[in-house]
Amino acid sequence: MQARTIFLFFALFVLASCSTNPRTTMATPPATRVYHGSASVGDFMTLTIDSNAQTINYNDVSNGDSGTVPYTVNSNGTYTINDPQANLTAAYEVPSYAMVIQAAKTGPSSNTLALITAVESGPISMATFEGQSYNYMQFRTAAGGMEVGSVTVNAQGSGSISSFWPYGAYNGGNQGSPFNSGTIDMTQAQLDSSGTFLKVPEPGNSSVFDYVFGTANGIFAVDTANGAIISLKKAASKNFDPSFAGTYSAIYYQKTAASTGQGNIESGLASLGNATLVVTAGAQVTVTDAQGNSIVQATLTPVADVDYLYDGSSSELQDPCYGVFHFRVNTSSLQQDVFVSFMNRAMLFSSFKANLPFGNNGTYSYFYGVGLK
Repeated sequence: MQARTIFLFFALFVLASCSTNPRTTMATPPATRVYHGSASVGDFMTLTIDSNAQTINYNDVSNGDSGTVPYTVNSNGTYTINDPQANLTAAYEVPSYAMVIQAAKTGPSSNTLALITAVESGPISMATFEGQSYNYMQFRTAAGGMEVGSVTVNAQGSGSISSFWPYGAYNGGNQGSPFNSGTIDMTQAQLDSSGTFLKVPEPGNSSVFDYVFGTANGIFAVDTANGAIISLKKAASKNFDPSFAGTYSAIYYQKTAASTGQGNIESGLASLGNATLVVTAGAQVTVTDAQGNSIVQATLTPVADVDYLYDGSSSELQDPCYGVFHFRVNTSSLQQDVFVSFMNRAMLFSSFKANLPFGNNGTYSYFYGVGLK
């Protein structure tokens, strides 16, 4: 699968897990805040929030769309956006930290629903990644929607990858397995003149770029043609940190009754929604949608303790992914894999579900999102 090959090359830049580093907070955030974001369809975006004027200015670098739209703040802290082009529809922001946005007109034809994950614009360089270990979570709108894994980058800029792709189990994967391992090279990355993101030419096409961006406090992301990859430093311990307990406001992307046809074109019913996630100090998580319906309720287990995901062999994850948590719902008729990770005031989650037995003729569903508190 060509899209998957592209993903493996760039997965080095991303991660999704838990960091023990404290976040620097601002008592009064600036009125104007700049973010870089990636839409799960694969659009790189710059967003400027003006809280005095209550406007969001967006520039979709990938498809050329742009606009300045007003917003209002709801009682629960979410934003309702009045976009005359009906592109941006809702958002949630932790000022000077991160944003999550619902978008209806992304992608090359400006007609695709997508989740935009954005982080505060700040200086980065190649040195940011060297000698580091990360976990990552990818959000996309095809090929099963999500993937989870880890990458270790050495001081010379090359890296090793280990990942789990639930859709790979469903359809047999490229090599008959949902697990993958490989190496990558990030020496071709070019720092933009702004100093706030890197441009990485795609193999064999130096005029097409993926974009790597992030913050000084440990959040990094990459926008590729194959979707958004959100990343944070790997945690020091596999155990759940009780400080991550709390109530999170989330925006999620969901696709139901999905199937993949020729050319890896995925059909299905796509939608965007708001959710509330309550996490206890005992690592129990409950997800409810905007109507109060329970989407997920379970106790999180460290990936390092899940024997069907991690044993260090080539047939499973080769890294314990400290900071990534998991649970599986398994009945006689379906299997659902859910992954969750945390950092400070952010929570990432993703899920893949399909009927049993797995096969190429059935349908599957997935969702993924970002929660902020």
